[in-house]
Amino acid sequence: MGNRLSKIYTRTGDDGTTGLGDGSRINKDSLRVEAMGDVDELNSVIGMMMTENVPDHLVTTLTQIQHDLFNVGGEICIPGYVILQKTRIDDLEAVIDHLNDHLAPLKEFILPGGTKAAACCHLARTVCRRAERKLVELHRNEKVTDISLQYLNRLSDLLFVMCRTINKEANVVDVLWKNEHA
Repeated sequence: MGNRLSKIYTRTGDDGTTGLGDGSRINKDSLRVEAMGDVDELNSVIGMMMTENVPDHLVTTLTQIQHDLFNVGGEICIPGYVILQKTRIDDLEAVIDHLNDHLAPLKEFILPGGTKAAACCHLARTVCRRAERKLVELHRNEKVTDISLQYLNRLSDLLFVMCRTINKEANVVDVLWKNEHA
């Protein structure tokens, strides 16, 4: 592969627009750009989480998720482009089921916390939900792939299960919500 980014600044965005992968230009505050930004932020938070004490068996999955999120960003950046396949959703569901099989059933809501890695994972989960909401909003106005929408929905579920797994494997109890008004 040649030098794809030989020049970092182009000055083409100085007017408040940015280029999409298909060569068109749109405003930097458009829904499409916001959705790309939320997915990019999610990818960054997952990268930050992986610098913490994440169990080794989750690292391969998280690395694949980062590649998937880059693909989701590509689909958003190039209207009509499809790269993410349904098999990736099936893979997420398989990991959710496997991890959840080793966790105690939930009886209370869980607050973000526990280990630093789990807290970072909770942050990734909330950013994922925001990215999903933004993609749903974009989908109401412009076509995006159903697979991307499903992927983000499933990913937030996986991140929740990963939070619990990280805490369990570190022998740290999840922080349970206590309803003091019940």
